[in-house]
Amino acid sequence: MLMMQNVMPNPGFGTFRLEGDTLKQSIHAALEAGYRHIDTAQFYGNEKEVGEAIRDSSVPRSDIFLTTKVWFDNLEPTTLKASVDESLQKLGTDYVDLLLIHWPSPENEVPMVDYLTALKEVKAEGKTRNIGISNFTIAQVDEAVSILGKGEILTNQIEVHPFLQNRKLAEHCEQHGIQVTAFMPLAVGKVMDDSTLKQIADAYNVTPAQIALAWVNQRNMIAIPSSTKARNIQSNIAAFDLALSDSEMSEIATLDRKERIANPDFAPAWDE
Repeated sequence: MLMMQNVMPNPGFGTFRLEGDTLKQSIHAALEAGYRHIDTAQFYGNEKEVGEAIRDSSVPRSDIFLTTKVWFDNLEPTTLKASVDESLQKLGTDYVDLLLIHWPSPENEVPMVDYLTALKEVKAEGKTRNIGISNFTIAQVDEAVSILGKGEILTNQIEVHPFLQNRKLAEHCEQHGIQVTAFMPLAVGKVMDDSTLKQIADAYNVTPAQIALAWVNQRNMIAIPSSTKARNIQSNIAAFDLALSDSEMSEIATLDRKERIANPDFAPAWDE
């Protein structure tokens, strides 16, 4: 397992749409395979099971980098703080390692200065070790940095995969010293059917999914792939030992078709 800059282990294990025993078995398989970064959210409805899986594992809580996210319905400062306490209770822990704003407030209903100030106060209280943002655009990243100051935002978690490469936003985050975390790095399985990724994968005797993850890693991003199959959980983490050539990275760069998968009606006005 590779440790990226700052404190985030790469890869993380994503838990979106996982629940019950399937979720617990997947987390155990991930921890056994060497993952030390677990990503959940209030919206996923599985914080309690995530916490139970971590407690039931042989890996100490202190060795696990645990991320959760505040849903946009909870951004009013008093509500935000109460929701974090509820998340910690469900997770069965006194702190998370990273607390994100899951989506910026739709139509700026709650002013950013209000909920980011509350987020920083939660950190000051020791309930999270790091804070960050998710699904923030270039303009919103700038506003967030102006509110919190440089060096306070650990990451912006955004959709990144070969078909949505999000280069302008990613480069903008890097200029601010903000680590990019790529969610949906496998484009909900679509990478498996791409002829370019298949061709590169064949040269390494690996899967197209592993090539996509190696590509994310070589862009200096954290990836949080998700799987319920122990075999895939293991192959996903093995992908971080691959090194693609410059020409292969250039080939994958041509696959960008601005194909956005996570695009709810409350999403911000995306950057081109």
